[in-house]
Amino acid sequence: MSWALRPGTSEAAAVPAPADALLRPASAAKAVRDLVVVTRRNLIRMIRVPEVLILTLVQPIIFVLLFAYIFAGSFSLPGAAGPSVYREYMMPGFFAQTIAFATASNSSVSMANDLQSGMVDRFRSLPMARGALLTGRTVADMVQNIIVITVMIGCAVIVGWHIHRGLLYAAAGFALLLLMGYALSWVGVLIGLSVRAPEAAATGNFLWLFPLTFLSNAFVAPSTLPTVLRWAAEWNPLSATVQSARRLFGNPGLHTSTAWPAQHSVVVSVTWSVVIALVCRTLAVRRYRSSGA
Repeated sequence: MSWALRPGTSEAAAVPAPADALLRPASAAKAVRDLVVVTRRNLIRMIRVPEVLILTLVQPIIFVLLFAYIFAGSFSLPGAAGPSVYREYMMPGFFAQTIAFATASNSSVSMANDLQSGMVDRFRSLPMARGALLTGRTVADMVQNIIVITVMIGCAVIVGWHIHRGLLYAAAGFALLLLMGYALSWVGVLIGLSVRAPEAAATGNFLWLFPLTFLSNAFVAPSTLPTVLRWAAEWNPLSATVQSARRLFGNPGLHTSTAWPAQHSVVVSVTWSVVIALVCRTLAVRRYRSSGA
């Protein structure tokens, strides 16, 4: 039995759909409509459960205040000194860390929850575009990231962070951060489709998010690390994004590394984001289809 989507709703309703409707390829316009419906459904759920968004905002703010006023004096940068310099250095790293943790965790846990509750099976039975459920999840996470970044900017200004190269360069820096966040949301979707419970998705995220964020140039200069760790930090996808953001914001830390990824950080950041998004989306869609076989 297949079900159609009742007009004005985002959930499966008891309206039978023709059996051959599931076999017809979706047009581009219909695919966009399906994407909008699923994205709207996820955004409505975010509004109805505001605790998730509030906790997502509170945690990074606490970390920023701790690093800015307690730990900043303990860190030093090559060729620079003083807590005020480090505060500007760390903020692009906090932007990236917040987006990474919020996006990947929300994507994986929400997808695992939908899978466990049977919502994924209900959407799969609808005559909707393939992949709309997954893409709608990532687009909703992008909207959440915009909200998170907006709040984080206010917190960053309070602790002494500034933009030194104008609004256009700053917008480009935030665009790169959002692009990386979108790519990581596909990692979260893939994890959410691969585990049996939301608890497993939440735990599994820490296995790769911590190395990704802390083994990078987000909070320390790679030149201060041992050789193997320095190489890993320099080629870390997050490092390229953070380095690009610092360059575009005009923050300190532009010349902390002479490695090729650091000197061509914008190209490396975009390349990493596109590759991660394409690979994980392909695997996630394949997993989504096979799980319904």
